[in-house]
Amino acid sequence: MNLKITLLPGDGIGPEVVSAAVEVMKVAAEKFNVTLKFNEQLAGGCSYDKFGKPLTEETLSACYDSDAVLLGAVGGYKWENLPQNLKPEAALLGLRKALGLYTNIRPAKVYSALLSSSTLKPEVIEGTDFVIFRELTGDVYFGEPRGFDENKGWNTMIYTKEEVVRIARSAFEVAMKRGKRVVSVDKANVLDCSQFWRKVVHEVHKDYPEIELSDMYVDNAAMQIVRNPKQFDVILTQNLFGDILSDIAAMITGSLGMLPSASLGTKYALYEPVHGSAPDIAGQGKANPLATISSVAMMFAYSFQMYKAAELIEAAIDKTLSMGYRTADIYSPGTNLVSTKQMKDAVIENFNQVYDEQALGVFTL
Repeated sequence: MNLKITLLPGDGIGPEVVSAAVEVMKVAAEKFNVTLKFNEQLAGGCSYDKFGKPLTEETLSACYDSDAVLLGAVGGYKWENLPQNLKPEAALLGLRKALGLYTNIRPAKVYSALLSSSTLKPEVIEGTDFVIFRELTGDVYFGEPRGFDENKGWNTMIYTKEEVVRIARSAFEVAMKRGKRVVSVDKANVLDCSQFWRKVVHEVHKDYPEIELSDMYVDNAAMQIVRNPKQFDVILTQNLFGDILSDIAAMITGSLGMLPSASLGTKYALYEPVHGSAPDIAGQGKANPLATISSVAMMFAYSFQMYKAAELIEAAIDKTLSMGYRTADIYSPGTNLVSTKQMKDAVIENFNQVYDEQALGVFTL
């Protein structure tokens, strides 16, 4: 199997975590007899600095010509005062729109070894394992009209039926393979757009009678994720609400540096850690690469259907954490503080070990 991967390291710690994840990807590909071809491009602030725009046609062309895209992070204080359409974050919106990435999947899994890293009590978060399905190309992020003047600012929250149907089906399909429970999060008591969302989600649910569907207002959902995260299996929600809830979920796991994500469309797919560019620690070897490495595991599973490779990467991460390796964001007394490179090296070593522990020669791609 020959696979083409477009790399968008981006800004801040992005290049560091992408570099680490690529090394893990290479090791996994070699074990499973896959040939990888990488095409690295600029996106975000680094692209603005060189080309005067956060996303170029050359970068988009590379993404169109790839089997998957791996993104690091974009943004930073350096570009905060740019016009909205020139800020690094505009590259993310541009990629989502151009590639048709309407489904954002963000798993929130608490590793047993990191129970003490969360600010919540261990008994509250132990066993937490849910996934957020966030609609990614609608809502206020793309709705028109939008803008501001001296006296007011405005955005348009809007969804079409097609947009709601396709993300709902994605969530229900995955729920069928998990606990068969979906919580649809909205603000239907206030927003007409959310009332429409809820109506369409329930229409789609008729095709999935095995699924237990419930509705929850977003403010209550935020509280419930902190109060009792184990109650959730699949959370389905709008773009704006999913952006906020997934960051809350990340802190339950101990750090934003632990949460991966996949953005999927009909044809294209982009994988990235949920964390930002953290320019304050860029270049210091302090960044946590695990979210990006876990995003690679999602890439193997969702884009390449290499489920065993994905499973072994996740097992290697789990084993590495169990051995006490910690970057600064998840460090606690009694654990082993390591650099980005040392964490990556440990994951690779443990990947090779868990691979060797399996029966060789029985895997299929």
